[in-house]
Parts: sequence; structure tokens; C-alpha cells
Amino acid sequence: MNVIPPENIQDNNLQENISIRPLSTLEQFERCVVLQLEVWGYSDGDVIPRRVFVVAQRIGGQVLGAFDGDTLIGFAMSLPGYRDGKSYLHSHMLAVQPQYRNAGIGRRLKLAQRDDAVARGFDLMEWTFDPLEIRNAHLNIARLGVIVRRYQPDFYGPSSSPLQGGLPTDRLYAEWWLRSDRVVSILRGEARPIEVIERVTVPHAIYQWKQDAQQRNLALALQSKNREALDSAFHRGLAVIGYERDAQGDGTFLLGKWT
Repeated sequence: MNVIPPENIQDNNLQENISIRPLSTLEQFERCVVLQLEVWGYSDGDVIPRRVFVVAQRIGGQVLGAFDGDTLIGFAMSLPGYRDGKSYLHSHMLAVQPQYRNAGIGRRLKLAQRDDAVARGFDLMEWTFDPLEIRNAHLNIARLGVIVRRYQPDFYGPSSSPLQGGLPTDRLYAEWWLRSDRVVSILRGEARPIEVIERVTVPHAIYQWKQDAQQRNLALALQSKNREALDSAFHRGLAVIGYERDAQGDGTFLLGKWT
């Protein structure tokens, strides 16, 4: 899931003070509930309750926390899944407190999830993300190495989060093949050449359009246009294999063949 853009901590020295470790107590799980409210502004009906974190931790999922000293400032939660004869982990939610954004904490939580998953024998982690969220898409595809081959319109139905801007909750499925050459190379910072066949762009103005009632029709039109373009590409056997951001902050999905 997605995190709020706004207030950001840019200080790289913050990384030294942040630790990532598993969560296991009811008090920690309750803090995860509070973090959801701080990050997304959900109503009670959309908040994942404490008991789901308890279940995830006890049935083979993951609940990992990011701590600044003794204060829990972020978490990642995943659930075990099974499809097509294979088990995998579905990373359902990742949240970082607004004032800790842009300090690399989200990426560290994802890498901790990967370390744990690999140690337990998993090859695949999946999650969904909003195709209109440029920063999330860049992290997932360009910095973690996921590929995307599926699009689900209005995945969650209506959302109470103001960040959704009243739009349908369309989602892309991220596939993170944990041991693949692609993922290992990207995590090492090694450039991998790709053959781009099609491009689908999200202008940075989408954030303004979603929050402005007078321009929300522009956001809805773009969402519909990109939904059709991406879904069509997937049905023709293409996959998202790269992502670019330009100087204006626009994001572009790079589609090509994936084997």
C-alpha cells in the first residue's frame, strides 16, 4: 500500500538511528493501528485492527517495525498466500510516519522482509500499489526490481483516505522474485539493459488534480486512460520492467517482454 507524500526528513544520518526488528507484542500492534491513522487518515472502517497483526505474526506472515530509539515509527505487514501450487508472501501494508519520509526507511523495511522471506525459503513476495503514485512506483520497480503483469480496477472499493481523492482504488500487482538475477542486480545498484516496447506516463500534476475538486475530472480521465493502456499491454504479453522519473517529477512505466 501507499504512504503519504508530504513532510519529509532528508537527513541521511537518521539512518544510523533507525533499527528494523520483528514486532510481537500487543502494544506494538496497537501502535501499528495508530500509525495507519497518522499516515492515511482512514476512517475506522478502513483501519486494519490489532488482531490482524496478531494473526499475521502467528501464522507465518511478517510484522516488522522501524524504530527510532524505542519509538515505533513505521511497519511492514505481510500474510502468507498460496496460488498455482506455490506459496508466497503478500505484503499487505507498509507505513512510515509522515515526518520520517525520504530517509530510506520504506526501502529498509522491504529489504528486511526480503531477508526474512529468503531465509524461510520463499521465492516470491507480492503486493499491490496505486499506479498513480509516482514515488511508490519508482521504489517498487526501479529500486527493488519488481515486475508488474496484472491490473485490478477498484481493488478495495471506496476508500476513506483523503489521499485517494475519491478515485477508484485501482491497483497494480507487484511481483518481487526475491532470488532472481534481476532483483539481485538491482539491489546491488547494477544497471540492467531493457528493451522498452511501450511507455505509460503519470504526470506529477496528478497529486494536485486528485486534491482539487475542480480538477478531479482530469485525475479520473488519466486513471481511466492509463488503466486501459496498461491492461491492454498486459493482455498482449508485456510486463512493466522499468520505471523512469524526469526533471519535472513525471513518472513513466516502461513495458517490455518478461520471461
